[in-house]
Amino acid sequence: MAVDRTPVLKRCRSLGMEPMYLGVDKKSNRTLNRANRKMSEYGLQLREKQKAKFIYGVLEKPFRNLYAIAERQKGLTGPNLMILLESRLDNVIFRLGFARTRKEARQIVDHKHVLVNGKCVNIPSYRVKAGDKIEIREKSKSCQRYKDILEVTGGRLVPAWLEVNQETLTGTVVELPNREQIDVPVNETLIVELYSK
Repeated sequence: MAVDRTPVLKRCRSLGMEPMYLGVDKKSNRTLNRANRKMSEYGLQLREKQKAKFIYGVLEKPFRNLYAIAERQKGLTGPNLMILLESRLDNVIFRLGFARTRKEARQIVDHKHVLVNGKCVNIPSYRVKAGDKIEIREKSKSCQRYKDILEVTGGRLVPAWLEVNQETLTGTVVELPNREQIDVPVNETLIVELYSK
């Protein structure tokens, strides 16, 4: 399995984004010194694509597949792509506050700690639907790990399209999000321009 092992703060600096979008509380003191180089149009488009891939932890091939699905759906391709990325199971676990970062959420799903509608799902890219009930497996609920996670994520705002009960570690997808509800600093129109060349 391919894994991106680039240091998070270094990658955030190069992409010009805040680490808080990844669930990381650290701040980098360094600044990126580029000698007044103006970025080309292609460079801007590529950076937006890399930003989206990095935030959601998706590699190139699955990202391209998601783009193809978004293109076939009704409506605008850009917002469709963002909604598809946001409705991945690992992202939903992160948004519910059951993980500190998306990488940790991915690991929790991989290790079979998550039940979707009562069935164990260990595929991080699983797409949730409106009405899905997501919970942490009964056996795992008593783990110290989840108590530590809830201490950190307790104050985090849960998006309006999700409902969560932190005592029982359960959540419900009320509806699929629309683009306005996704607070990720990505300009998806540039990604669409890049792929439509």
